[in-house]
Amino acid sequence: MTDLETRVRPPGAATLRRAAPALLGYAAVRALGLLALVLWSAARDKSAYTLLTARWDALWYTRVAELGYGYRVRLPNGDIHSNLAFFPLLPWLERLLHAATPLSFADAGFVVSLLASLAAAWGVFAVADHVYGRRAGVYAVLVWAVLPVGIVQSMAYSESLFTALAAWSLYAVLTGRWVAAGVLASLSGLTRPVGLAVVAAVWAAGAVSFRRNREARRAPPFRPSRATAPGPGTHTGRRASPATRALGMLLAPLGTAGYVLWVGHRTGGGPLGYLDVQAGWRNGFDGGYAFARFVADKFTSFPSALAGLGLIVGVALLLWLYAVCMRQRQPLPLLVYAGAVLVLALCASSYFGSKPRLLLPAFPLLLPLARSLARLRTSRSAAVVGCLAAASAVYGAWWLNGSGPP
Repeated sequence: MTDLETRVRPPGAATLRRAAPALLGYAAVRALGLLALVLWSAARDKSAYTLLTARWDALWYTRVAELGYGYRVRLPNGDIHSNLAFFPLLPWLERLLHAATPLSFADAGFVVSLLASLAAAWGVFAVADHVYGRRAGVYAVLVWAVLPVGIVQSMAYSESLFTALAAWSLYAVLTGRWVAAGVLASLSGLTRPVGLAVVAAVWAAGAVSFRRNREARRAPPFRPSRATAPGPGTHTGRRASPATRALGMLLAPLGTAGYVLWVGHRTGGGPLGYLDVQAGWRNGFDGGYAFARFVADKFTSFPSALAGLGLIVGVALLLWLYAVCMRQRQPLPLLVYAGAVLVLALCASSYFGSKPRLLLPAFPLLLPLARSLARLRTSRSAAVVGCLAAASAVYGAWWLNGSGPP
């Protein structure tokens, strides 16, 4: 290869080549999960494709794409389930792909989800690689892929799309690309309500950046010594002007704010009209009180007490992982984002069975596990990941053929 060919090679090519092992491993894990689902569903005379594209929330997204907003269902108890509860970016993409190809709306949702899951895996790798190095980045993607509810990443749901936008927004913040971070945060806010977590991360990083710049201007000039200078391979991000940082911070909340205000205008409920829509689904934020009662009620009988104990262990594990992330001094945007996702997922007042999938985007919590796997010999870490992938595939197939994600 000539020097000219090296110079004109698109920057993304080297980035993609660096991420290739992570993406190939991710694709292998997801393929295993889909194969297990197909086999399990066939044994139960069910359609695996229907489970992935035309059940639960996937149906609501497809209806929005096909018919627009305004569809409501009144339940026997008087609750009203409105499709205004579902943010619009995924249905918009489904409609766009349907218009551009022969795909049905459901097929388009599946394709969008598959592509978004690969983009999410790449984003998770980019963040972990930037902070801890390539090997940790590969294992971060693999750990995210083998989560027990990882099959949701292949469903026509918005989790994969949101995780992709969130991960790349965080990467943009870490590398000083403030306008890109703001745009991606705004798009994440058009995908799920938890887009507020991305906004919080962008704002926190921006506020700290402004403060450090102000302190640097007041401090006397300082020449770093060899001991304090960044080492080889250290990523310090780009320098950005205050105006660029401010623009990124201003762009970040526009997606969430725009949709919420539009829903309030459409329903006549004012700025808080979206909360009324969520109340129709018995969704709300109560600081975790309803979830605590849900767990406590599990201890009324022996079989359910085991489930209650499992829930307590699961929550304790999440909190422990977050504490480890803090001890390992993860970058502030990752801590703010993961903490916000945790709070919003655990403190919601309804749909307790949804909490595992609502936590899927909280990938920074997995970085301590990825670092631990990266320290092992490749043969050992591969064996661990392989066993987890098999268990995840079996669990995902059993789960979707049973209660599934509400």
